[in-house]
Amino acid sequence: MSLPIFLIGARGCGKTTVGELLAQGLGYAFRDTDHYLQHSTGKTVAEIVAAEGWEGFRRHESEALSAVTAPETIIATGGGMVLAETNRRFMQERGQVIWLQASATVLAARLAHYPQTSQRPTLTGRSITEEVAEVLDERASLYQQTAHHMIDAMQVPQLIVAQILSALSLAHAS
Repeated sequence: MSLPIFLIGARGCGKTTVGELLAQGLGYAFRDTDHYLQHSTGKTVAEIVAAEGWEGFRRHESEALSAVTAPETIIATGGGMVLAETNRRFMQERGQVIWLQASATVLAARLAHYPQTSQRPTLTGRSITEEVAEVLDERASLYQQTAHHMIDAMQVPQLIVAQILSALSLAHAS
């Protein structure tokens, strides 16, 4: 299979960590839409949002998705990539979409342990636990609707990668 593999899910679910390991395992390239966006604009997510609002950021995010999509590439997407219907359709039609699913409690704990507040401003102004629960509640149906496969992301990255490879090989066999 040479189609791109898109990793979707909430902030803190492990898209970048798992994506890098998965790319190594498959011999694929790895791209991160947030990293691409920051490199191409020369601004952090917080700076883009401050200058252009969330709508401007989401437009840049869609452009980044298109720019990094290529065969034999693992693509870690921003947590809100699924908010735009065009992005959901783009990923579904061009590759395999994997939802790295984790509970709000686990996500909040990971984000508290590895804070990146300078990169990603708060969406709601609430505590990280409250925000994660609210955002996850709002987006879960979009993640589910977009994904070809849902993977439990509340385990060590190596097991997540093994589950993804199993899901992809089963899908390929059918």
